[in-house]
Amino acid sequence: LLERGYRRFWSRDLHVEVHFQPHPAREGEEATLTEIIENRKVLPVPMLQVEFLLDRSLGIDEEENASLSDQLYKRDVFSVSFYQKISRTIPLKCRKRGYYHIHEANLIAGGLQMEKNYYKDIPQDTFLYVYPGDVSIDRLKLPMHRLGGVLEGRRGMVEDPFAFAGMREYDGTDPMNRINWKSSARMGDLMVNQFDATTSVEVTVLLDIEDANILREEAQVEESIRITSSLAARMVKNKMNLWVKSNAKDEETGEELRVHLAAGAGKTAELNRKLACVQLGGNLTGSAEFLHKEAEKELTGHTYVVVSKNRTDEVREALHLLSGAQNQVLWVIPYLPGEEVPSEQNRAYTAIGWEVKPWK
Repeated sequence: LLERGYRRFWSRDLHVEVHFQPHPAREGEEATLTEIIENRKVLPVPMLQVEFLLDRSLGIDEEENASLSDQLYKRDVFSVSFYQKISRTIPLKCRKRGYYHIHEANLIAGGLQMEKNYYKDIPQDTFLYVYPGDVSIDRLKLPMHRLGGVLEGRRGMVEDPFAFAGMREYDGTDPMNRINWKSSARMGDLMVNQFDATTSVEVTVLLDIEDANILREEAQVEESIRITSSLAARMVKNKMNLWVKSNAKDEETGEELRVHLAAGAGKTAELNRKLACVQLGGNLTGSAEFLHKEAEKELTGHTYVVVSKNRTDEVREALHLLSGAQNQVLWVIPYLPGEEVPSEQNRAYTAIGWEVKPWK
């Protein structure tokens, strides 16, 4: 009789919630996952096992109870007394950018004599965006220097010292004469002055993620996504109107990814959310065709930054077309350690190599 009553009432007023931290994380950073078990009745649950699936890219400490398959199957066992609430926070290591979602938690309760098990599935709806990792500011100096030289030479992209546009935190690359010492003393952190540009500049970043080789080169594609995210943040901070376009699919619309970022807005969250959701592989527009489509728009005096690992003759031909009508093209080429450093001598575009270093 006791066993029958327990089987009927063990899950009543038993609430289980699993949720990620409310804010997004960056690739390589740590995040948290919280389990909450609350028993709102007199009847205790001596043995309760909570199970849910985690993507294996969200690492868990070795001492955690988990089994590894295509996904990480996380299991935790609790003994829940009457009217008790248990909360546990699990540290996660974000090894890879992505969009991670937990849809369900499975409960397994042991019977009173531990001879039987009872089961219940509880729907969950928690998600975590892991943005692409930030590449080193020092590594961004070369492409930003090349890009800045193009813009200054063609469009007079210089700051107006009389057009004050506010202040921001010092980021390690600002000259000392930009530091506002009074504001720094008041805020407790170094602050630098910002000035509006004398001309408005619009740049289009073209991210190519095609990986058509038999042996996949995922490291180069992932680095291309990181470069795009970091360059976009840097350009927007430098008062450039920015379009980011890619042959990657937008998970929300199913169309190719398109994001516009206004100059000086400093908000790249929308772009990073979409980049986090990018799935590699699948039916994508080829690199050359993707660039050809952009060239067909026949923009004049425009500036392009192409981030692509693909160095085929078709891609070079497309870059020639893209540079027509007085356009300027900067080609960033991710390559693996041990490969020959990309060297491109061409009047139509400027190419720079970017070595893909191991991501921690």
